[in-house]
Amino acid sequence: MALSKGQKSYLVIEVWNWDNGYLANKMRIMTSSFQRPNPKAFKVEAKVSGHYVNSILACQEAKDKGFDEALVLDENGNVAESSGANVFFEKDGKLFTPAKGNILPGITRATVFQICEELGIPTEEKFFKPEEMQGADAGFFCGTAAEIVALDSLDNIAFTLDWESSLSSKVQQAYRHLVLEEDYSYLKTQPQYV
Repeated sequence: MALSKGQKSYLVIEVWNWDNGYLANKMRIMTSSFQRPNPKAFKVEAKVSGHYVNSILACQEAKDKGFDEALVLDENGNVAESSGANVFFEKDGKLFTPAKGNILPGITRATVFQICEELGIPTEEKFFKPEEMQGADAGFFCGTAAEIVALDSLDNIAFTLDWESSLSSKVQQAYRHLVLEEDYSYLKTQPQYV
């Protein structure tokens, strides 16, 4: 054992049933006091097991305070992601998600962009504070474990649209169809806002 670079790499693949809280909808989330690791200290775009210590601390803090999950900020106070998933919020007919730099740009996140392009739902990557997300029309987490899970509120401020009438819900439905190799073109939206 050493702190130097290893000479060999090994691959292990494990499979098991997973029934976790992410599979439920309408999560109550809170802004965590824990920050996402600084990208100058870690390779934050890598899915590395050591990063999950930070995630566990943030998630446990949220659960200890009666929430379902944490929203983690970067070192500049911008929204980064949850303790284990990417985040989107919906406002005025458009989906917003944190820009790359302090996030793990996940495969499910990329799939959400693909779905939005196919359904005609505008998206934007940008840096934003949690206050901009609070009280938005809708929000969701997305990731391998989360798939796409609706958010109920952020810091006890509810999202304003009924989930079923949101564009975010259409993305969730399309994702479920996509993973089952089913057609979801019927969900294509007409522009709602000009």
